[in-house]
Amino acid sequence: MSSAPDLHATNRLIRKLESIASLSEAERQAIESLPVRIHKLNVRQDIVRDGDKPSHCCLIIDGWACRYKLLSQGKRQILSFHVPGDILDLQSLHVPTMDHSVGTLTKATVAFIPHESLRELTAHHSGIAAIFWRDTLIDAGIFREWLVSMGRRSAFEHVAHLFCELYLKLQAVGLAGNYRCPLPVTQADLADALGLTPVHINRVLQEMRGKTLITLRSSTLVIEAWNELLRVSEFDPTYLQLEKRATG
Repeated sequence: MSSAPDLHATNRLIRKLESIASLSEAERQAIESLPVRIHKLNVRQDIVRDGDKPSHCCLIIDGWACRYKLLSQGKRQILSFHVPGDILDLQSLHVPTMDHSVGTLTKATVAFIPHESLRELTAHHSGIAAIFWRDTLIDAGIFREWLVSMGRRSAFEHVAHLFCELYLKLQAVGLAGNYRCPLPVTQADLADALGLTPVHINRVLQEMRGKTLITLRSSTLVIEAWNELLRVSEFDPTYLQLEKRATG
């Protein structure tokens, strides 16, 4: 498959980057000119595996994906969830060997961008290089919050914190609003991300419904009591460094 610019793909990337920083018109045009290869992927399909040495970065256009580690006994730890506009493996530009795997959680459309093109882009546009660096620092901030949740938050607080995070990330790129957002992941996926069992996740979700904090239907999360969810999870959005903050 030949590489060529694809405005739909690069517009996803531009919207994501502009949720965390400002881009000039010249920078937007440079991103729009990136060559990409578009691929349609199935549910639970690996994009890049632990130990691979990729020659491109992967941008999500549609669908959800995750980073994960797989233990020898088959146990999976999800390290992060990713939505349209996210570049899943930006670190592969500078760290040649992957130390984790990346795979889809739903059917997905992704764009592969050659490392060579991204290196040329950042060499000619220092502002874009700075935004990519900012994006990786925000990733590190998310990892820190997930670590705090794993170690110190109760299961209820942990789930509530994750829901606040996902809603704000999706809202920032125009995929959520009015306290409603897609949540096309299974309870098993949530369990693998939060270090809990699916049974425990089910109990927490039932408790949240019982307290009228959320409703879940048709892979859609509706937050019925946003301020209460913020309170119980002690959620502070600073670590997401969003230029566009949630108002609804």
